[in-house]
Amino acid sequence: MKQGKYHYIWISLIILIFGIIFIPRIVNRLKQGTMVERDRMNVKDPTEKLAFIMLNGQKRSVPPFAFINQDSLLITNDDYLGKVYVAEFFFTTCPTICPIMNQNLVQLQEEFREFENFGVASFTINPDYDTPRVLKEYADQYGITDMDWHLLTGDREEIYELANVGFNIFAAEAQDVPGGFEHSGLFALIDKEGYLRSRLDDFGNPIIYYRGTIMESQGTNAEGEQEQISILKEDIKKLLEE
Repeated sequence: MKQGKYHYIWISLIILIFGIIFIPRIVNRLKQGTMVERDRMNVKDPTEKLAFIMLNGQKRSVPPFAFINQDSLLITNDDYLGKVYVAEFFFTTCPTICPIMNQNLVQLQEEFREFENFGVASFTINPDYDTPRVLKEYADQYGITDMDWHLLTGDREEIYELANVGFNIFAAEAQDVPGGFEHSGLFALIDKEGYLRSRLDDFGNPIIYYRGTIMESQGTNAEGEQEQISILKEDIKKLLEE
């Protein structure tokens, strides 16, 4: 009986020590998002092919679209076939995340300048203001020179349908936020055949989108979120080599 009693005392002590040492660390990591962030950003095999994004058992592809670019040319999804490209939703008067997003995309432009089969699709969520002329001035301001980087404008409803349903990247008017529009700041990666692709996390699930609101040089932001431009670069290279 005494032996059993001491046995339970030792178990209780072990549990207590574990709680004192490890539980605060776990809670802190969860608060900072570092546990989930590291697990979701790591790929077990760096050479592993990127996953297809699935919907109802089918590979998700970019739905048909047709918009006008900064040079007043009609651009459709077919113009991107045969190219690996990154898609974003932004607006030129955005005072918060868009400047960072487009600085990151300019970095990708320079990284893959020698590749004729790399491009970017930037869809404005404020087409009433963002005319081709405004988009052209914005392109000049940010040093957007790649012939396959199209800043696209057109019918408002079609753009929002493309964002929220086609890509499932949130975008909406919101008068109570800076700039009057709310959006996620995520980048989508599309392969040469028009399918959405991404890397897998440690649990075998696709991360789906890449955060565009943190500079690669920054590492993490104040909320403990990791930059994802470095892994986006790696994944673009994989698709270019396929």
